[in-house]
Amino acid sequence: MERSTFVYDGDCAFCTKCAEFIERRIPTRARVLPWQFADLDELGLTEAECADAVQWVGADGSRAAGPDAIARLLGDSGPLWRVAGAGLRFPPARAAAWPAYRWVARNRHRLPGGTAACAVPSARRD
Repeated sequence: MERSTFVYDGDCAFCTKCAEFIERRIPTRARVLPWQFADLDELGLTEAECADAVQWVGADGSRAAGPDAIARLLGDSGPLWRVAGAGLRFPPARAAAWPAYRWVARNRHRLPGGTAACAVPSARRD
């Protein structure tokens, strides 16, 4: 693969707003695309993985999910964003990032830009 790829849930308005922010404000070489339009087989991802969390597939084949994927995206960006990505990989920040990520994922339909379509079914929340 020649470029890294950051994959998000294109059916979620909150996730789409976040992806639009990335594309406008974060200078990254990575492709940012909804999993619904990605070649998941080529990326080595499943629909279940993509529905569960954002995904990172590095040009080198490395993979990460959730806040680890966000840290990789930031690490592949401009200098200030790389610092933020390194901070997110720092063990205490990383330990806090996963519960925070899960809370956002469960409540994304209530967040700015979110809609009822963003709600994660209760069976997948637990």
